[in-house]
Amino acid sequence: MTDAIKRYFRSPAAVVGLILLLVVIGMAISAGWIYPRDPLALAGRPLIWPFSNPRFLLGTDNSGRDIAAQIFYGARIALLIGGAATVIAIVIGVLIGAFAGYFGGWVDTVLMRITEAFQILPNFVLLLVLVAVFGSTLTTVTIAVGIVSWPAPARLTRAEFLSLRNREFVQAGRTLGMKDLQLILGEILPNALPPVIVYASVVMAVAILLESALAFLRLSDPNVASWGNLIGLGRDVLRVQWYVAAIPGIAILITVLAVSLVGQGLNDALNPRLKGR
Repeated sequence: MTDAIKRYFRSPAAVVGLILLLVVIGMAISAGWIYPRDPLALAGRPLIWPFSNPRFLLGTDNSGRDIAAQIFYGARIALLIGGAATVIAIVIGVLIGAFAGYFGGWVDTVLMRITEAFQILPNFVLLLVLVAVFGSTLTTVTIAVGIVSWPAPARLTRAEFLSLRNREFVQAGRTLGMKDLQLILGEILPNALPPVIVYASVVMAVAILLESALAFLRLSDPNVASWGNLIGLGRDVLRVQWYVAAIPGIAILITVLAVSLVGQGLNDALNPRLKGR
């Protein structure tokens, strides 16, 4: 574990990603303290440019709401949806991939056909269908993003199980009379998880982008201060007050970049093939 931490901090990009991610987390935690008022409440005159009024460092949007407050509270929404959707996707993907890779045969065939059925449509198109059918509340959007994101983790987990299920320690467990579920959860899964955990950063980054795209199209929950909602408002005044859309866009860019760099750092730290580099 200590060696993995040392390898992680040996990468400048991974350290930068971690610092950026900690800044976003700090914004999410401190949002209620720095901006105790409702971020969607009217705060001043509409479309005040950034840094032109000390009360509104990042200016105001079309309705006169503080953009800085929405950026801080939007960090909560981004991390909440990204984190929760990633957990949902990883749990579903690991379960399906584990059973498919361990049992093989008809179980593998059926589960992989289900996985392929989910991959026929692009993620965003399937997400639009789910939101249109079940609504656009924050909970629904989070679950929908998780549901459309599980096939890739499932395939990755299946590949790991296929390579591990006939190893010596698994054969020894079978000889000792361990049941299939014990072998899956207790022996194979802990060895198959590292690449899945690394890939979770990709799922989280994509989840943040998917929610932002939904909000931009005004298909996400309009009652929360999200970066995508703010970009959607900014497109109405994009030619003149471009900052309304640019500021939350930069926030999304930084967050996705931070998550991606952290994931790459974890891959460098946990991948045994890179230990000698």
